[in-house]
Amino acid sequence: MAEASFFPRAEPLSVADIAALARIDLPRGACGTATISGAAPLETAGPDDLVYMDNAKYAEVLGSTRAGACLVSKRFAGRVPAGTVALVTPQPYEVFAQALARLYPSAMRPASGFGAAGVSPGSSVHPTARLEHNVTVDPGAVIGPEAEIGSGTVIGAHAVIGPQVRIGRDCSIGPTATVLNAFLGNRVILHPGVRVGQDGFGFAMGPRGHKKVPQIGRVIIQDDVEIGSNTTVDRGASRDTVIGEGTKIDNLVQIGHNVVVGRHCVIISQTGISGSTTIEDFVLLGGQVGVVGHVRIGAGAQIAGSSNVNSDVPPGARWGGTPAKPIRDWFREMTTLKNLASRPVLAKDDGAPAPE
Repeated sequence: MAEASFFPRAEPLSVADIAALARIDLPRGACGTATISGAAPLETAGPDDLVYMDNAKYAEVLGSTRAGACLVSKRFAGRVPAGTVALVTPQPYEVFAQALARLYPSAMRPASGFGAAGVSPGSSVHPTARLEHNVTVDPGAVIGPEAEIGSGTVIGAHAVIGPQVRIGRDCSIGPTATVLNAFLGNRVILHPGVRVGQDGFGFAMGPRGHKKVPQIGRVIIQDDVEIGSNTTVDRGASRDTVIGEGTKIDNLVQIGHNVVVGRHCVIISQTGISGSTTIEDFVLLGGQVGVVGHVRIGAGAQIAGSSNVNSDVPPGARWGGTPAKPIRDWFREMTTLKNLASRPVLAKDDGAPAPE
């Protein structure tokens, strides 16, 4: 089978170009005109590849890399082989990301799966929908009445854009995604299978059955949000569900009705956020976190994976456990339980004679 190049390389970078991205000077004796045309792991990199290193687990592998250049934190710089240019920076991974974006620009956001531009045959665009110049619509996509889509946006195959939805410029709506009752800003990425704007889970419970409560709110997704595959964002019940600017959401996340997520939050896979919760700016929720409804998680807080949040979390706090609590309290509880469980079980003295 021939090797496929899904992400073609752009023009190579010089070592001096990468040093400029890192805002550092070239090491003494380094050749700034040497070219870097790709990126690879430490163990497989060759002389034309860029690597990065900031994790002690890979210190031994670093010593044998054949990479042309390595972005490396100061504490590991001495382990870089003589044949590799050591570009010492406090943020190796961040600079590596910038270099990758220059080397592989097509990997920055999903493109047309049909390899086409414009409105493809087999798509259905309502006559009252408004598409700006340079919108791509792949086969099978449906765009409803009075929807508006901005220039540079790609609508993937079999995606559904509902009536009166607004989508900004340079967005990517993945194959089979559905966007209903929603306004999206610019440079929003929805990966395949994302569901935005469907009913929130609202029922008036009763002994004779449960009455559906109409969900009449919207979803507002601000600029530069990225949402992973098969994540769901319910529309509001009577007010809006909001995802703030720059927030990144992993695959398989559930966001309930009326939830407000702030700017630049990170929400990891299999997290569930119940209705009417407020998550302030720069919050991080680890994988499989559960958040009950009507709580507030303060700005900059971090919640450990598999935790269950059932009360308000102060700004900047680090919590974990079930129910979630300050991380030191959680660790103390876990240590105490471990110590108790490891104690030997003493035989009960019931007064019976010991066996011979």
